Amino acid sequence: MSCHLAVDIGASSGRLIVGLYNNGKLELEEVYRFKNQLVSTDGRSCWDLNGLFNQILEGMRQCKAAGYLPETIGIDTWGCDYVLLDQDQTPIGHPIAYRDDRHEQSAASFLNKYSSENLYAINGLQYQPFNTLFQLYQDERLEQAENFLMVPDYLNFLLSGKTCNEYTNLSTSGLLDCKTRKPSTKLLNAAGISSDLLCPVTPVGEVIGNLRPDIAQSVGFDCKVVAVPSHDTASAYLASPFKDQIILSSGTWSLLGAILDEPITEEAARAVNFTNEGCANGQIRLLKNVMGLWIIQEVFRNLDGRYSFAKLVELARNDPYEEIFDVNKACFLHPDNMIETIQNDYRQRNIAPPLTPGQIADAVYRSLAYAYRQAVLQLEDLTGKMYSAINIIGGGCQNGYLNELIARETGKTVLAGPVEATAVGNLLAQINAANDPALCQSILENSFQSTAY
Repeated sequence: MSCHLAVDIGASSGRLIVGLYNNGKLELEEVYRFKNQLVSTDGRSCWDLNGLFNQILEGMRQCKAAGYLPETIGIDTWGCDYVLLDQDQTPIGHPIAYRDDRHEQSAASFLNKYSSENLYAINGLQYQPFNTLFQLYQDERLEQAENFLMVPDYLNFLLSGKTCNEYTNLSTSGLLDCKTRKPSTKLLNAAGISSDLLCPVTPVGEVIGNLRPDIAQSVGFDCKVVAVPSHDTASAYLASPFKDQIILSSGTWSLLGAILDEPITEEAARAVNFTNEGCANGQIRLLKNVMGLWIIQEVFRNLDGRYSFAKLVELARNDPYEEIFDVNKACFLHPDNMIETIQNDYRQRNIAPPLTPGQIADAVYRSLAYAYRQAVLQLEDLTGKMYSAINIIGGGCQNGYLNELIARETGKTVLAGPVEATAVGNLLAQINAANDPALCQSILENSFQSTAY
């Protein structure tokens, strides 16, 4: 039996999950969980990466206290954000978060000199004002910088003392040519970024190094630091047992797409805002970002937690409301009150709004299912392929009612699971399965079951 440790950090929380691998089967156990939140520093929204690193170290100590001595560790996080290091390999300033409002101006300024059509033809990324390329374009710290590290690469650096730029997270930056999978000289020059700033692109599965001696002493064991798919969605997609079907990573945000051998960068893909990002084995995830369970999470919060998520599903089944709304409207991104925003949207369209908790929840679920249907139609049009199933992975796959609605709306078989997809993909890379499709598939089939709808 071998033991491995996945560090999975999202925008609001993180956890450390042990993976025990024995006779082709992978078993999971969560050993530590912690919160993550933005901090305001010098008027900017920033990440407390040193605080996160201390939480990782505490989680590693808790791992040993629980009786586990992992052979390897891997870290995945969100994409786009980065750290700049000076010549002494010390961070320059604070790591500014993608949610900071400075990025709009930088993105607009870059696109004044480089058209979005030409940009998409190279990096294949959907427009987001916080794409790393735009962030770097007006980053005054570049003149002092000797190294550029995405957030998980920086955390790996703190563990191992070694610098690298892992492929899947770097693919979210806008700095890569999505066809060559290498940094684009054209885009680096356009943004005024020296190519010397980047490390060579590190493939998934490569061993970065062992723990620094002081870290090993602090946590009570040594292990190898592995370059896992460090973009959390890339790890989640690696955990899909149905890689030839549509995959929907369902959580606070929804990412619906398919795994392809090559990117699609034609104008038709840009027009519907699909993005080309990296997979563990060098393939491409052609994705559409769809508003996810964020909306029902905010409804839950507005109801002061009076109803559990399971209760909201029950109420939705028993108090249906069939009129839908466009979940991808900007007004649903960060409203002061989600319920009022939903109801106002209906009133503006001269439709009687949902009123009861059940009606509101049902409106959300039906609207999400419809949004997925539209994304599926766009995906099939772009790829020229008809898919028979949708594999829903991540925490959202546990919502049986939503799964039923998606199956009904799309006419596809819905296959739900695994739930802990991100951690599973992280661990698969650590046990050398990321670039061995047959081994990866065998482990997934032996270890996790999917429910069909």
